[in-house]
Amino acid sequence: MLARLLLLFIIVPMVELFLLIEIGQRVGTLPTLGLIMVTGFVGALLAKRQGMAVLKRIQTDSQAGRVPAESIFDGAMILVAGAFLMTPGILTDTFGFLCLFPPTRQFLKRLIWSQLQRMVQNGQIQFSASSFYQGGAMPRREPDNVIIIDPDENDDR
Repeated sequence: MLARLLLLFIIVPMVELFLLIEIGQRVGTLPTLGLIMVTGFVGALLAKRQGMAVLKRIQTDSQAGRVPAESIFDGAMILVAGAFLMTPGILTDTFGFLCLFPPTRQFLKRLIWSQLQRMVQNGQIQFSASSFYQGGAMPRREPDNVIIIDPDENDDR
């Protein structure tokens, strides 16, 4: 876990900074800043457009009585893509665009799904409905005292 955090918060930003400096030296500062702005803007527009399409799919699936699990997963990936595209950098932009490109997103979904399944099978991740409650027991749903008041029952007109 520490290695992943090290990678995420130290190494990735260092590589991003290195790449931006190299690009800035080769093409100039203003074109590099323009590239950062354009990828952020285009990425945000694409993420919004695809996010709205996924939202419509979720609504359609829900209205048809289907569980929109795949659409929700697509929505999560599009959200992550949007965040990466708004973060200045070459690596994050590349990963963000890969998450927005439907064939690549399908590949990444299969990869993530197989990894999650492997982690569940190895016991690294466990799911239990009772794990969300204190003490591991489900709460009782039976009320102790219930008073039902029906205003139409005692209508004295």
